Amino acid sequence: MTDYTICIFTENTIGLLNRITIIFTRRRINIESLTVSETERKGVSRFTIVIKHESREEVEKLVRQIRKIVEVMAVFGYLNDEIVYNEIALFKVSTPLGSKPLDVETINKEHKAWVVYWGLDYVVIEKTGNDTEIVDFFTYINQYEILEFVRSGRVAVGKTEKGLVEYLPEAEWAYYL
Repeated sequence: MTDYTICIFTENTIGLLNRITIIFTRRRINIESLTVSETERKGVSRFTIVIKHESREEVEKLVRQIRKIVEVMAVFGYLNDEIVYNEIALFKVSTPLGSKPLDVETINKEHKAWVVYWGLDYVVIEKTGNDTEIVDFFTYINQYEILEFVRSGRVAVGKTEKGLVEYLPEAEWAYYL
């Protein structure tokens, strides 16, 4: 199975997420990761969806189907080597008195992860990277007691000279300052 990242630019409207995800459900395609955020243009949202699929043709059909939704301004499908992407993970790790001390130097230097909160008997560690890097860090940090683990969806930008918003329809756009 191949990973595909689908970037969708839409108007920011209620119920749109449901209409987009129903297309995946009807085609029996599982969404591995979903991130939605505003873009630099006010009123425009960006959906970044990761799926695994065997057939590029089926993914292209999916993209064409998404384009038919009225509020969708643009849709792009990518393979991993066509984008720069990252995820973020937070690990809440137990550090009670008398327990094995955290090797913060190894966490920082080897794993490029950072303690972002020191509690009385726990710490919160932030790790950014691709899915392999996060799984590798999870394997390392698992020698301690992990109290909680949460991981974001993928965020991605294309390896193109232009930003993807440049492909949106011409209009008078308001920008964030």
